[in-house]
Amino acid sequence: MQEASIEQDGRVLKINLLQMDNAVLAICHEGAMKMGTLAISTPGLRDGAVGTSSVLLGGKYLIAARALAERAAAIFNKMSLVSLNTTLAEGEALRAYSSLLDKARSK
Repeated sequence: MQEASIEQDGRVLKINLLQMDNAVLAICHEGAMKMGTLAISTPGLRDGAVGTSSVLLGGKYLIAARALAERAAAIFNKMSLVSLNTTLAEGEALRAYSSLLDKARSK
């Protein structure tokens, strides 16, 4: 499992990334690992194609969780499942966890 973290405004933001043969699981959280809004995405079938995505559970951070799932699917070209549990504002959370996704991927 790949991990990355940053400290932002006194909070420790973390991502745990598990790559499998056909999928990637990303758990985005603050402090202790917790599940949050859960989104799934598939990669596009060909270059430039848009995959499909959906929020499975949760009522908070719907856009950020879905965008992170789509980004992970595009980066790894695999189905992705993303959980997002944070207290940041949604736009700020998307930027921070997107950066952490890149950081975890490069490890």
